[in-house]
Amino acid sequence: MKLLDQKITNNELSEMANNMFGNLVKAVVDIDRKTIVLDAELHSDQESFLLENGSEQRNLWGINLYPEFSKDDDNFIEFDSIINLRPSDNNKSRSVENPEIRKLIIEIVRDWVV
Repeated sequence: MKLLDQKITNNELSEMANNMFGNLVKAVVDIDRKTIVLDAELHSDQESFLLENGSEQRNLWGINLYPEFSKDDDNFIEFDSIINLRPSDNNKSRSVENPEIRKLIIEIVRDWVV
């Protein structure tokens, strides 16, 4: 698991993907702190790490990154994680239903990936 403290390249993401799932890297984004945790088997592990380090649940969203695409390609980010299923926060699916939150996640990812 890696908490980003510096920008990451698409090639580094590709290496992570090859070491774990082959074509994707799981990530959790904290939309308040604008941080990302990458490279774990489960989004829930990343979520737990961030919660233990001061993040708030309502700010954490699970995504998958596909480094075979450029960061500007719509296929680069997949908004799919069981941690996103939060009816109490008006998110009733594994996706990120709020378009403003999706936009913020995209901006944060684009800031971190070069």
